[in-house]
This record gives sequence, structure tokens and C-alpha cells, in this order.
Amino acid sequence: MRSNLIRTTTLAATALLAAFSLTACGSETGSSESAKAGAAAPAAHQAVKQSPPPAATAAPEEKTTDTGGTSKDTAAPPARSDGKNTPDATKRTGSGSATKPDRTPVTCDGGNTRTAVTTVSRPLNHLLLTLTNTGDRPCYAYYAPALRFDDAQAAFPVLDDSKPQAVVTLDPGHSAYAAIGLTGEPGAGPSPREATRLQVHFSARSGEGSTGTPVSLTLPSDTYWDDNGFVTYWQTEMADALTY
Repeated sequence: MRSNLIRTTTLAATALLAAFSLTACGSETGSSESAKAGAAAPAAHQAVKQSPPPAATAAPEEKTTDTGGTSKDTAAPPARSDGKNTPDATKRTGSGSATKPDRTPVTCDGGNTRTAVTTVSRPLNHLLLTLTNTGDRPCYAYYAPALRFDDAQAAFPVLDDSKPQAVVTLDPGHSAYAAIGLTGEPGAGPSPREATRLQVHFSARSGEGSTGTPVSLTLPSDTYWDDNGFVTYWQTEMADALTY
């Protein structure tokens, strides 16, 4: 009977130990699973926290403003200028003064002058050409005007004795004069013929041919001319022209 009691006690102890062993295993298993779950949770939280924001994947070009309030583009530095082509630099040219108008003389012609033809009482059978500078620059009245009456083929003769000592220069608004002797001595050539139009051409600086724009004038009524007439060189004074 004692033997049965020992045996029963041994079995009970064995069963108790087994129960403790199962409890310990369950505790260790639960603790292990909990530990794994606890370790995984911070990792998942950390992954979400470190993900870049959507804006970071397509950030716009950055611009900053310095302390002076000037906007700077970090993508490209501002262009440099030596100041030669800026509007302000242009205005400062010539010590800041306004550009002076060009006063270089040009050749007088029909584009920058006004020409008029009039009758005179003395000398007889004479006309007077008046050339006035209408431009804004001085002009040179070279030599004598080249004249053609109506449809004449040849230019009217020029009186060489009337050549002035210097080229006539006309400032804007000023005038030069040339006299036209319509006929020569009576009976010295063909009979005078009537004319209604006068073409005036302007001599070139070289003295060869004409230059610029010619003008066409209406002659006074009862104007007659012949091949023995003449025209003078341009003169600065009306009286000088009419002495021939």
C-alpha cells in the first residue's frame, strides 16, 4: 500500500511538472510573438515617417531674395553688362548733353531749296532766278544753274565772266541769285522764240553734269529767248547778278 502511495505521488508530481512546463512554454511563445509584434510596429511607423512628401519629387526651381530685396535665380546667375549698350549709357554719351543736329553742308538741289523766276525792269530782256535754302543744313550752290527752255536739246550758255571768287554757301533760309540774259545783240542769230517752261538743273561739285532733283518753272508771259543769251553763276547778292 505504501508502494501505491509513492506511485500515486510520483504520478501527481509528474503531472504537475508537465503542467508547469506547458504554462512556461505558452508564456515564452506569447512573449516571443508579442516581442516580434512590438519590434515590427516601430519599423512600420518609421517607414511611413521617412517617406518623402509628394512635393519633394517635383520641387520647382528655387528662388531666394537677398537682404537688398533683389530676387536671385539659383539656377542661373544674372547676365553681366559692360554698360555700353544700355539706354542710360547712350544718353550719357557726349558728357550728358543732347545730340547736336548735323550741320555738315550739302549740295543745293531741288530737294532742299525753292527756286523762283521773276521779271526785272533793269537790265532789259532779263529774268532773275532766286534760290532759297529750305533745308536745315547749309548747302553749296556750285557754279551756275543749267537751264533748258521748253524742249531745247542744249543747255543755255553760261557767262564765264560772272564766276565769283568762292563757292556760294547758303545757310537755311538764305538765298542766292542768277541773272538770265534772254537774248543777244539784235540780228546776231536766229530770231527769238517764245518759251513757257524752264527746267533748272543744279551743278555737281565736280562741275561735270548735274546732281540732285531738278525743278520745272512756269515762265512769265511773253518770254522770248535766243541762242545768244546767257545765265550767270550763282551770286550771294541780287545786285551782283544783275550787273551782267
